[in-house]
Amino acid sequence: MTTTPTLNGQVIGQAHYATRALLERALSRTDTTFNQSVVLNAVAGGVGSIDALVSRMTGALKIDEAAARATVAELTEKQLVEALPGDAVQVDLTEAGRTLQQQIQTALREITERLYGGIPAADLESAGRALTLITERANTELAN
Repeated sequence: MTTTPTLNGQVIGQAHYATRALLERALSRTDTTFNQSVVLNAVAGGVGSIDALVSRMTGALKIDEAAARATVAELTEKQLVEALPGDAVQVDLTEAGRTLQQQIQTALREITERLYGGIPAADLESAGRALTLITERANTELAN
């Protein structure tokens, strides 16, 4: 009989890295990095200010500002995001960027369906609450 492990950093990390490896595999087919996918999704979701993108990346991915700005620059060089006319601090997806972002979302939905499918909704809600609280506590400690 297999025992269910207690939720801890190791279990969370293993789930994160296994899931991320699947996403990275899908991203490699599009010549996109994980950080680039985060920016594409943020811009598609309405975050158009470069400063807001950088803030989101540094906060969520725990990377430094230079790496976040470099990611935005990479996407600009690849012509996947572009500055809005007359506003160098606001960006939007190009048509190619929109197509790529949609491909990435489709791949992510498929991964999510395979991994989370069949898990009872109550279990997912409970895990979501616990992980949100853990993230909040970690972010509080990092801010000090």
